[in-house]
Amino acid sequence: MRYIILGTAGHIDHGKSSLVKALTGIDPDRLKEEKLRGITIDLGFADLRFDDLTVGIIDVPGHERLIKNMLAGTGSVDIVLLVIAADEGVMPQTIEHLAICNMLGCKSGIVALTKCDLVDKEFLQLVHDEVSDFIKGTFLDDFNTIIPVSAKTGENIELIKLKIQELSKKIKPKSSGGLFRLPIDRVFTLKGFGTIVTGTVLSGEIKVDDMVEILPKGITCKVRGLQSHGSFMQNAGAGQRVALNLQGVDKDDILRGDVVSVANVFKVTDKIDTHITLLKNSPTLKNRGTIHLHIGSSEVIARVILYDKPLLNSEESAFCQLRLSSPIVALSGERFIMRRISPLQTIGGGVVLDPFPIRRKKSKGLDDLNIYLKGELHSLLHEKIKTYGLIGMDIDEIKIFINQDIKAIDNAIEKLIKNGLILMIDTKIFDKVILSTLYKDIESKLKEFHKKYPLKEGIPKEALKSLFQNVEREIFFKILSLNKEILIEKESVRLAGARGIVSVQDQEKTAKTLELLKKAGFNPPTKKEIADLIALKENQVWDILKFLASQGSVVRINDSIYLDKGGFDEMMVKIKEFSKGKKDISVAEFRDLIGTTRKYALPFLEYLDTNKITLRIGDGRKILI
Repeated sequence: MRYIILGTAGHIDHGKSSLVKALTGIDPDRLKEEKLRGITIDLGFADLRFDDLTVGIIDVPGHERLIKNMLAGTGSVDIVLLVIAADEGVMPQTIEHLAICNMLGCKSGIVALTKCDLVDKEFLQLVHDEVSDFIKGTFLDDFNTIIPVSAKTGENIELIKLKIQELSKKIKPKSSGGLFRLPIDRVFTLKGFGTIVTGTVLSGEIKVDDMVEILPKGITCKVRGLQSHGSFMQNAGAGQRVALNLQGVDKDDILRGDVVSVANVFKVTDKIDTHITLLKNSPTLKNRGTIHLHIGSSEVIARVILYDKPLLNSEESAFCQLRLSSPIVALSGERFIMRRISPLQTIGGGVVLDPFPIRRKKSKGLDDLNIYLKGELHSLLHEKIKTYGLIGMDIDEIKIFINQDIKAIDNAIEKLIKNGLILMIDTKIFDKVILSTLYKDIESKLKEFHKKYPLKEGIPKEALKSLFQNVEREIFFKILSLNKEILIEKESVRLAGARGIVSVQDQEKTAKTLELLKKAGFNPPTKKEIADLIALKENQVWDILKFLASQGSVVRINDSIYLDKGGFDEMMVKIKEFSKGKKDISVAEFRDLIGTTRKYALPFLEYLDTNKITLRIGDGRKILI
């Protein structure tokens, strides 16, 4: 079954609701006041069914004071049924409603000349010609389908049904491949059921027992039941009118304009970067002026921050940021309507470019917004990834950034990776150029360090990380590990090839230290004693000793004692020879075996214990090799 949404549009008392009733047999005027006054006050709903097609109909009020109610129902419309009374012709709300539909990107529609039974053929032809001129340059001009109709006599009712069916077959069905979202246009309760919300599924799928979230409030609840056009269902998808029976939330906690979404995924925003266009004859819009913003089924006050001009005149376009009085759910690519604060008047509309904009500097320019407006999906995503810099953009953030199928987003990301433009680390994505700049900065810091401390193995990991506060710790070291020119060794980081590159002066000091250790044999001078002997600071000697240890020239016994590698090898030979006679050795025996003092014998044995060469048992040792 295919699902299409048709929305009515037109001036008050031009017969929209009567036409819907004649088409479907359903009276969309559901409120008592509507029936008493004979006018539509709020959104009404009906459906028209064909063999393999269900057309959900949203009937909107036509009064100028009820435009905000009309706007709550037009965001999801596939086909517009513009209703113009044959006895009155084009009227103010005819003009405003068509402008709204045009601004929202509607692509398909029919014009119904209602009440044709009230006029003669000559007058009807005059109105037909007037309407034909009126729709020129709009999306309706492409169809030029203007049908005289009478809800009273039934004239051409079947023809309009046929045209609706024809247009519906040409419309590409909405994909259910995105994340579930439903802007709420109605909230009520039913005895025995509880809280009910209705709306049109914009993307994704929903099924009974799913957990959902009401945004912007962040209320999590459960889908207890689903209904579409009077039928109970187990699941529903994009393009369908549905009623959700929600468990765990009170009716008073939900408002029209809230969004039902998949739980714990979407984020709300209080500012959006956009591209806007003013309608013909609209008043000038000044920088920092305020407007009513209508997006989805929500309405908020917004301040307009123009990026590239001080004011905007009628029929002009501009990039701007809208700063909102309260948070909303918005995705890149979604369209909206702007109305004046006072007097209430539709002045234009636009498209969301970035629902989570960066703090913009004048020097940055507007190239990124141009890409968001006109670029292909992979270019648009790449541009957004760049704005996250070294923070990295999480893959889940991409999926709530733009109104696209998840598969299309995954394919675009794969293309960017294949072309070498981005890199994914865990679930975060980075621009390769930004990473390249980071590597250059890190290499520069390492070169400085090696030049200043040529005998150190490398800079301590945490010391290096502290120089790059704008990168998460775990991500920082994962980024480092991907660069073959940078080596991470235990707790230090160095450039590949940096080890052993020392000055002539440092080479002399290193050679003297090694000579002292070789001559001392099993009675090596301590770190402090070496410093006194060759007139260096103790920390400088420590650097030399660690350097020699990294080269394999000495063995670190503890922080103060280092043994020449040749001496260590000799010690191992003596122990092995001793163990051929017996496996137990006392401290005194070990001392005499290598010809040292107790001062050194004990640290040597502790080293051997730690490295499982000997095992301490009481005051003695067992030789394990």
